[in-house]
Amino acid sequence: MSREIIHTDKAPQAIGTYSQAVKVGNTVYLSGQIPLIPETMELVVGEMEAQIRRVFDNLAAVAAAAGGSLADMAKLNIFLTDLGHFPLVNQVMASYFQQPYPARAAIGVASLPKGAAVEMDGVLELNG
Repeated sequence: MSREIIHTDKAPQAIGTYSQAVKVGNTVYLSGQIPLIPETMELVVGEMEAQIRRVFDNLAAVAAAAGGSLADMAKLNIFLTDLGHFPLVNQVMASYFQQPYPARAAIGVASLPKGAAVEMDGVLELNG
């Protein structure tokens, strides 16, 4: 099965040795996204809700570049430096996803790249 590297200027550029996503067959593996603004590569500052929305917007942009959308998300991983933000993630997520929701994990971590407070990655399963 061939691999396709997914790239879009509508999401932050990779800041390390990775691709924004890799498509293998109908499965797309999305790299972690932090609340970077694609045009400036600077972190969103201010309210946590804006940071969470930026991450979902970044994931959506990469999903679109792969030929899908967040509706194709089979698995979502959420990394938070403060699990106290978990209810807010749920609230914001409800505006980006409809049932049936993807499988999900929420993990508390000590730190994230560039000092971000939230990072998410996931797996899409596209209709063939």
